[in-house]
Amino acid sequence: MSLKKATLLIIIILLIDQVSKFYIKTQFALHDRIEVFSWFQILFVENDGMAWGTKLSDFISGISDRTAKLTLTIFRIVAVIGIGYWLVTSARRKSPNILIVAIALIFAGALGNIIDSVFYGILFDESYSQVATFLPHEGYDTLFHGKVVDMLHFPIWQGFLPQWIPGIGGDYFTFFEPVFNVADMAISSGIGMLIVFNKRAFHQEDLEENPKSAYVANQ
Repeated sequence: MSLKKATLLIIIILLIDQVSKFYIKTQFALHDRIEVFSWFQILFVENDGMAWGTKLSDFISGISDRTAKLTLTIFRIVAVIGIGYWLVTSARRKSPNILIVAIALIFAGALGNIIDSVFYGILFDESYSQVATFLPHEGYDTLFHGKVVDMLHFPIWQGFLPQWIPGIGGDYFTFFEPVFNVADMAISSGIGMLIVFNKRAFHQEDLEENPKSAYVANQ
């Protein structure tokens, strides 16, 4: 896949991600939900941390939530720059399409969530008990302290677990509990492709870096 096609894929994912987030932010108050099916809901939540609402301050004692949020945002920016470099390098080396598509998905998803983290605090006001306004006189937070908008919820099964399950028997359980967005789906899909198709994704690069392996492979 060429870099131009990879860029087009990234733009499409970013547009779907940001349009869906803009719609949710300007049409839903926080925790509003619409049940599409019994196993699929549109549920508006905001995440100011890592995956599933985990915060950096949960792991590092003595660091405030705001400092942890800023640190996480800066780390994401550095990471997405590295991923972008990996994508450009892989495209120029004509790496396998599966690798380029996977990297493009991860890059698009990471960039989509970075946009929320960096800009949404100044682009929107609060969503608590109200529908947010786009470009308000004053946003709900400062630059680099925005919250990621999530809305896709798949409670495929809900109920009490059998008593015979050790430790959690009798507890009320929901599968699948986390709420996520299009950017999260892109990241998960890209990582999943690299895991499942690992040999196909990296085989050509291994041969280029190790001519001896290429000679053996051709025998």
